[in-house]
Amino acid sequence: MAQKRVLVTGSSRGIGRAIAFRLATDGYQVAVHYGSQRDQAQATLAGLPGTGHAIYEADLTAPANAASLIERVVADGPLDVLVNNAGVYLQMDFAKSGDGSFDAVLHRTFAVNFESPVRLIRAALPHLEARHGAVLNVASRVGFKGEGGAALYAASKAALISITRSLAVELASKKIAFFGMAPGWVDTAMAREGMSDRLESILETIPLGRMATPDDCAVVAAFLLKDEARYLSGITIDINGASYFH
Repeated sequence: MAQKRVLVTGSSRGIGRAIAFRLATDGYQVAVHYGSQRDQAQATLAGLPGTGHAIYEADLTAPANAASLIERVVADGPLDVLVNNAGVYLQMDFAKSGDGSFDAVLHRTFAVNFESPVRLIRAALPHLEARHGAVLNVASRVGFKGEGGAALYAASKAALISITRSLAVELASKKIAFFGMAPGWVDTAMAREGMSDRLESILETIPLGRMATPDDCAVVAAFLLKDEARYLSGITIDINGASYFH
């Protein structure tokens, strides 16, 4: 294929890193983004096959930084694809948390998981339209099914799924495709935090008997971003080992 360029947010580790590697293998030039994990982001960059890759820092807990990130990326070359992968998972007792901690979790969760992706999309639109590009939003299974103890996280991912659908309709005339992915449990550092005592019970809920790997997610990303998949615009694909259907 003709070489394309993609920005993958949160690509210093986990799902984002796997997507970056897979797309680079498929011939993309990758703009690697990180918020604070500079060393890990540089390791991602160093390991990417091909040439023309670059690295960018932006703190997406401040949605106002989204536009400047896009400006810096497009200053170095065209942008064909935006992958909104950066996210935070913050557990919280909805009823018992104090007002201060509740407000902090609400702000950070929606700032990173929803507001920044929306602002990144808005800033990228002229560039994606010019290239007949695509947006891939990494959501979550709980955006469909909900999750006790992480209600705000689930709500932010549900919002991301909803706007994926809406923009697929609204911006179809601009030849921009919109896709989503909804992973269940994925074996990443973010998922492993506080999970060791629950691993057995988690695996019991997954008929395939294992958590997804980041590469399982990257395969789906690569498929959705093929030109042949554009008629699927608006879809969010589940990646959960047959653990949940809707």
